[in-house]
Amino acid sequence: MLNINRKIREIKADQPGHLPDGLLESDEPLVLRGLVRHWPVVQAAVESTAAVDAYLRRFYADAPVNAVYGEPGQKGRLFYNEDLSGFNFQTVRARLDKVLDDIRGQSHAEDPAGVYVGSTSVDNVLPGFRSENDIRVDGHDPLAFIWLGNHSRIAAHFDLPDNIACCVAGRRRFTLFPPAEIANLYPGPIDFTPAGQIISMVDFENPDFDRFPRFEQALRAAQVAVMEPGDAVYLPSMWWHHVEGTDILNVLINYWWRSVPDYMDTPVNVLEYALLSLRDLPRAQREAWRAIFDYYVFDFDPDSIRHIPEKRRGVLATMDQNAARRLRAQLLKKLNR
Repeated sequence: MLNINRKIREIKADQPGHLPDGLLESDEPLVLRGLVRHWPVVQAAVESTAAVDAYLRRFYADAPVNAVYGEPGQKGRLFYNEDLSGFNFQTVRARLDKVLDDIRGQSHAEDPAGVYVGSTSVDNVLPGFRSENDIRVDGHDPLAFIWLGNHSRIAAHFDLPDNIACCVAGRRRFTLFPPAEIANLYPGPIDFTPAGQIISMVDFENPDFDRFPRFEQALRAAQVAVMEPGDAVYLPSMWWHHVEGTDILNVLINYWWRSVPDYMDTPVNVLEYALLSLRDLPRAQREAWRAIFDYYVFDFDPDSIRHIPEKRRGVLATMDQNAARRLRAQLLKKLNR
């Protein structure tokens, strides 16, 4: 286990189920101890593994889930295979009750095979669950997802939405890194990933510092927390997080939302198009475009366009839904030429 001394800052949830004032404006992660300890599913988890298993089955709506099955000897790590030609697991469509049976069947194994279900809509698979187990995120309508499995190690990755992850059953260890640590985390392929997100290639259980020497620098910026049932962690957009479920049955409910208008596209599209159009330019041209992007995007100052008549500011004007629709149409026309 990595030796990380810096703990994620903690806030006690004085009112279970209610987010502390100002939480959603934080640029730093925060642990919310006891935020969902009142949930019936958490109370079932505290009672026993069998109790939380039975509680989940009560809501199951027969909808299939994407289940991941690993092999013994992987210590729960869901990752690539040795030569990156594929992955060290298989994904199948399965019933959730069958997955719970398989997790139960591995519970006494000395070296259990990994069984995991990730990023599954709570409302689709467990209708009615949120009527008894839910939080309110003022000003947003977040999507709620369930993640469950036996011992699992999910490689460090980042997500675009803001995130509140609620530990329901089992313990989870979160190891977090600021977005600026990307180079020190050795990200893998963009267009070939285990679950859609770019992941760190470093094995946190046994890091190879000869192969990944800058990972030692990342560890200086790392923050860690061990979550008990009923605890939650707020993860701001783009923070890298490595998540380990340590018990025979681990269940997490997370809430995702974006604090931007619906018409905004995902920045990943910009990254992919930049790889196509910018990365292989001569260095002097890349530096020129860096200055242009700073001027128009990253350091944009509304005062910088005052010299342009308002009716001629076009895409530089304040963006709204209609302007976004026109700009998207222009882009599609250029891309499809």
